[in-house]
Amino acid sequence: MTAADTRVQLVRDATFARLDTDGGITGTRGTTPDGLFLRDARHLSRWQLTVDGTSPVALVPATAETDHTATGVLTPKGTRDNPPAYTVFRQQTVSAGALSEHLRLVSNRPDPLTARVDLTVDADFADLFELRADDRHYPKPGARHETQPTDDGLLFDYRRADWHTRTTLTCHPAPDAVTTAQGTPQSTARTLTWHLELDGHGEAELHLTVRAQPQGLPADIPAVPHRRRAPATAPDDLTRTCERGLADVDLLTIPVTGVDGEEVYVPAAGILWFLTLFGRDSLLTSYFLLPYRPETAAATLSALAATQGQRHDAFSGEQPGRIVHETRHGELAHFRQVPYGRYYGAVDATPLFLVLLHAHYETTGDRSPAVRLEQHARQAVDWMLTDGGLEKHGYLVYTPDPGGLVNQNWKDSAGAICFTDGTQAQGPIAVSEAQGYAYDALVRTANLAHDIWQDEPYAHRLREAAARLRSRFVTDFWMPGADFPALALDGDGRRVDALASDAGHLLWSGILDPEHAHRVGRRLLEPDFFSGWAIRTLAAGQKPYHPLSYHRGSAWPHDNAVIALGLARHGLAAEVNTVTEGLIAAAARHAYRLPEVIAGYARSATADPVPYPHACSPQAWAAATPLALRTALQQV
Repeated sequence: MTAADTRVQLVRDATFARLDTDGGITGTRGTTPDGLFLRDARHLSRWQLTVDGTSPVALVPATAETDHTATGVLTPKGTRDNPPAYTVFRQQTVSAGALSEHLRLVSNRPDPLTARVDLTVDADFADLFELRADDRHYPKPGARHETQPTDDGLLFDYRRADWHTRTTLTCHPAPDAVTTAQGTPQSTARTLTWHLELDGHGEAELHLTVRAQPQGLPADIPAVPHRRRAPATAPDDLTRTCERGLADVDLLTIPVTGVDGEEVYVPAAGILWFLTLFGRDSLLTSYFLLPYRPETAAATLSALAATQGQRHDAFSGEQPGRIVHETRHGELAHFRQVPYGRYYGAVDATPLFLVLLHAHYETTGDRSPAVRLEQHARQAVDWMLTDGGLEKHGYLVYTPDPGGLVNQNWKDSAGAICFTDGTQAQGPIAVSEAQGYAYDALVRTANLAHDIWQDEPYAHRLREAAARLRSRFVTDFWMPGADFPALALDGDGRRVDALASDAGHLLWSGILDPEHAHRVGRRLLEPDFFSGWAIRTLAAGQKPYHPLSYHRGSAWPHDNAVIALGLARHGLAAEVNTVTEGLIAAAARHAYRLPEVIAGYARSATADPVPYPHACSPQAWAAATPLALRTALQQV
């Protein structure tokens, strides 16, 4: 949650709800939509309580007591001389596919009274892509949206061709009346009414349960297994941030299908837009967690192998051997109105898959994932060499996708890969950090071929390819005037000359020799890059720099985590400590939860980090960042 977003957010079991501070839902769209969400759809879009015909006053606004439960205190309107007749204690809880609410009405008067409670409810089943702020509209021919009363509540039903999803509301006690919501004669919204009898200083209770039943899931959605974590033994800020991060990873853990059809549990990317499997995000999150939770890497590798590309499909970007960028389960993806059902528009997920596969073996000594996924690894290497561009272009490249992502590295917003004049590079684009990942992937896969697959000719071939890539990289990417690597090469081979944090990833991957690596590492800690909280995505002072830009001046914790691991690899201990101190100080000012991204303003400008207005929180790779920082500190 950001400073500009005051909604209460509850998360559990791949389900989340976003509520107003009175506990209500109004069906908003744009940057801060509210509702109950599961499988890329909103299953509850209106949840508005009135008491005695008016909106209640929030004596205690809804507050998240835990990650999945919020409480608040409401009353009918009153005056000093005529105080409210009763008080409403409200508790709301999210669980697997459900939002439960317990209302407890407590009389403040000695005589019996009757409280009227009205609840207006609706479910619009909007796809997440419809709710975004870009105001896109998608046709839905033949769609039917109905509301049916039941003995103890409501059933909202949505059908379109072979797509069928429902939301049910169960009430105890059952409502006294159900009517079409006032002022909306054609609406699917309904108002439920109760007349609750309260004895003098007595109580009455109302229990409500909303259950989402999305396409493709059983009626009883299983819970995600939850970990029990021992309390922190050393209550320093780094430990607190690690504990909060692990808890957030648990909140973001979702069930997906593994390579052999088994159910595995992997970190989804983040809330609210990305509660689904993301190749790059899940891979880096799993890498950060490797020394602490190696089973997460094994699950992620299996899930991504299960979705690895098998054919050529221009709409989704699928290519044989390519690792998926993201998966989606919503209506628009189902009908291919958006390309994201399985979208492969990432240049870096495939080499990162290979990096994680070897790193898991290197960390644990467990050969089984590398044995099980040998053919998937070989197919990933084949993609890098062919469709990925290594043999044709000499580098991993991507061509901007006008129907999907213009940029297909981690800085995937439009305009992020830019020259110092702010001009977006044109493709085929070879971003610098992806070449480092490719180098590391070739080296690591050669090690797997030698150690596990017993295929020395293949290992030799990959080592030679890696050596050639490393040799030409500095020649082509290094900018002598700036004494720094280019952000990318454009389709004409020109150096995209904006000074960007991507260069720090080159230290992690090992593609730079020690001399160049040290120069890059120290440069990233100069004031135009390092804000005091974190290293900015783009050095300040350049024309395209903007401290509130998503990828052109903000600072990302996970980006800094990769850089810190690279700094540690090259023994730059002072720089590792500086980056760690800044990030952990920022975390301490966010209740020890690192958000997806913070603004790029200098630490000297404000007492606290300036929030990025649209940051996801929790976000998986930000949550795992403190674990990567701890690893980096242990390595220097």
